[in-house]
Amino acid sequence: MGKRFITGMAVVFALLLCVQPVMAADTIKIGLMAPLTGAWASEGQDMKQIVDLLAEELNAKGGLLGKKVEIISEDDGGDPKTAALAAQRLSNSGVVAVIGTYGSSVTEASQAIYDEAKIMQIANGSTAIRLSEKGLKNFLRTCPRDDEQGNVAAKTVVGMGFKNIAILHDNTSYAKGLADEAKGLLEKQPVKIVFYDALTPGERDYNTILTKIKAAKPDVVLFTGYYPEAGLLLRQKMEMGWNVPFIGGDATNNPDLVKIAGAKAAEGYYFLSPPVPQDLDTKAAKDFMSAFKKKYNAEPGSVWAVLAGDGFNAVAAAIKGSGSTETAKMVAYLKTQLKDLPGLTGNISFDDKGDRVGDLYRVYRVDASGKFVLQP
Repeated sequence: MGKRFITGMAVVFALLLCVQPVMAADTIKIGLMAPLTGAWASEGQDMKQIVDLLAEELNAKGGLLGKKVEIISEDDGGDPKTAALAAQRLSNSGVVAVIGTYGSSVTEASQAIYDEAKIMQIANGSTAIRLSEKGLKNFLRTCPRDDEQGNVAAKTVVGMGFKNIAILHDNTSYAKGLADEAKGLLEKQPVKIVFYDALTPGERDYNTILTKIKAAKPDVVLFTGYYPEAGLLLRQKMEMGWNVPFIGGDATNNPDLVKIAGAKAAEGYYFLSPPVPQDLDTKAAKDFMSAFKKKYNAEPGSVWAVLAGDGFNAVAAAIKGSGSTETAKMVAYLKTQLKDLPGLTGNISFDDKGDRVGDLYRVYRVDASGKFVLQP
């Protein structure tokens, strides 16, 4: 009797093992790697909400290839080491593609892992040039590159009439890459670079480096780091009574900049960025913004999270267009067949390196109430 019971259980267990892969195949899993905690958590939380909503809407229309889409999210903490672990977990979770992440150095820590696993990765906020110069065929991004931003930064600084320029970065892949790009372009212009150095991200007191910059007597400071440090710099330079204008890169495009700096200190701050969510004027963007506000009773904080939504739409287009979830077929479709997909941030196409085609950058100014105002 006991022997027959054990034999029967063994048969049941074997059947379960056979059934499990079929059950797993009932959904198409798409990964999201985002900074759900840490200094960039507001970006990551918006990324997750946007991708979850788009998946929900797609599933309501029947999903992909007759299957529901399932989002598998992992927290990279805005940290390269944490990102490597998150990438390993996603690579072993059965995802057919991964969206994310935000910071260039964080994305860089995950690239080789996804490439080795032959998983397509579409980054949303990682603009460092070298990410797409490595020849990793399964890497794409919906955001622009720093060489495009560096060109706009140099034109903006020169166009505003500044002659003595300080450049401050934070030694991350993104910030130093943008600083170097802008510096190289500005050195060809009739202006003078009077200061070029880095701060240490995550510190609470930047008075020492602000004092050094002030001693160089710049007309303007170009800061290429992220919004937490930018907010502190603006507040602390106001507290020391220094009124030099600051211009930031696209990583300072986040409402938390004003929360950290205070509206008074942030007023007059300029930054370069793809359009903020409220300025996106496509029908797809307007419809999505309405749906997002209805579901979450809020608006996305910055365009970087919206670009994660464009990453999701690109993955969906790749699966539909290729009729497959095989990485090689999806990547080939996006790079050679996809043309002007109506995305949340405008039409989306990719070149053979996986970079997005087209100019997205605009200039914004923070007004007295802390709002980001698009400049003509």
